[in-house]
Amino acid sequence: MRHAPRKNHINLSFALRLGPFALRLKKHMEQQLNKFRHNLTDLLEKGVRDEVYPGAVLLVAKNGQAIFFEEVGNRSIIPLVLPMKRDTIFDLASLTKPLATVMAVMRLVNDNSLTLDETLSDLITTYPLGDKKDLTVRSILSHCAGFRAWMPFYQELVKCRADIRKKVLRERIIEEPLQYIQGTDCLYSDLGFMALEWVVEEASGETLRDFVHRNFYNPLELKRTFLGKEDLPFKREEFAATEDCPWRKRVLQGEVHDENAYAAGGYSGHAGLFGTAEEIFIIVNMLREHCLGKRSDYFSPGVIREFFKRQELVKGCTWALGWDTPSATNSSAGRYISPNSIGHLGFSGTSVWMDLDKDVLMIFLSNRIHPSRDNLKIRAFRPVLHDLILEDVSGCFGE
Repeated sequence: MRHAPRKNHINLSFALRLGPFALRLKKHMEQQLNKFRHNLTDLLEKGVRDEVYPGAVLLVAKNGQAIFFEEVGNRSIIPLVLPMKRDTIFDLASLTKPLATVMAVMRLVNDNSLTLDETLSDLITTYPLGDKKDLTVRSILSHCAGFRAWMPFYQELVKCRADIRKKVLRERIIEEPLQYIQGTDCLYSDLGFMALEWVVEEASGETLRDFVHRNFYNPLELKRTFLGKEDLPFKREEFAATEDCPWRKRVLQGEVHDENAYAAGGYSGHAGLFGTAEEIFIIVNMLREHCLGKRSDYFSPGVIREFFKRQELVKGCTWALGWDTPSATNSSAGRYISPNSIGHLGFSGTSVWMDLDKDVLMIFLSNRIHPSRDNLKIRAFRPVLHDLILEDVSGCFGE
C-alpha cells in the first residue's frame, strides 16, 4: 500500500518508553528539525527573489520518511501568475532517463529478457544498425557508447506524418555517425536513450509508455506521473510552465519542452516524463528500499545495486547505469554528499539525489527555464541547496 510522506521523523511512542531523557532528546531533535526547515525555506525563497526560478517544490526524506516538503513562488508568471502548489505537475525533462527508461531496462534485466552486455544487434533485428550494431546496453546506459550528445531531429520530424515519426527518428539515429569508439570516452547523450526506448520495445513487445505504466506507475498508484499527455484529465494550469518557446511561439505548460520528444509524439527514452515531487518520492523510495534489501517485489536487490554502481568503463567517468554519481569536485550535489550516492538532473530545473550512506533523498523540482532557458543561475544554486540539506540533516540526527 502506498504511504504519503510523513513530516515528523520522531517516533513518539518509542521516546515515551525510554523516559525523560528520550523526551528531552526528542525535543532537541524537533528544535533542530524546525531550524532545518526554517533555513531551507529561507534559501528556497531567496532563490525566487534572486530569480533562480519563478517557483520550486522541495522534498527531503531521511530514513525513508519526509522531513521537509514545501513549495515556494509561482508555477507560472506569464501569461498568468499562478502560485506554486505541492502537487504541481512538472516537466521532468531528463529525469525521464532514470525514472522511466532505466527502470524499464532494469525490469527487463531482472526478468532475464535482456542482459547488460547484449549488443543492439542482439536485440534489434528489424533494421540494419551499421556502426551501432556492437554497442552494448551497458555502455549506452553509462554514456560511453559513442553517440553524439544531441541532434535537432525535430526539424525534420515535424514535417513527417505523426504515425511514422518514431520510425524516422530511429533511422536518423542509426545513420548519424558515432562521435567516438565505444568505451574510449564518456559523453552524456540523449541519442543513446532514444535508442534504449527502441530496445525496450523490442524486448518487451510494448511501447515504453505502456511498459512503465503497467509495471510501475499503475501498481504504485501514481495519479500524476506519466509519459505523454494524451487523454489525461489535467488542466493546463495544473502544470509548472516552462519556456516561452521561440520555435512553437507559445508558453509551454502541460506539453513537453524537449523539442525532439515533442516531435516524436510527446516523449522518447530521454525526455517526456511528467510528475510531482510526492510521486517521485514514491518511485525513488521504492528503489531505495530494494537497494537496502527491504523489499524485492519489483526488482531483486542485486539488480538495483548493479545499476547504482559506478561502472568506470572509461577512466574518470562518473556514470552508473543510467544514474550519475557525485564527481569529486564541483558536483551539483554539493560538498557533503557521500561517494555512495546516485542522482540525475533535468534541463527544466529538476533533480533527484539519493545519498545511500546517509539515507537521505533530495527531490528538487523548479521551473527555472520559465520563461527562458537562458537562465542558468540554477547551476550555482543546486550545490548550495544540497550542502545546506546534508549539513543540517547531519546536525538534526547527530551524524
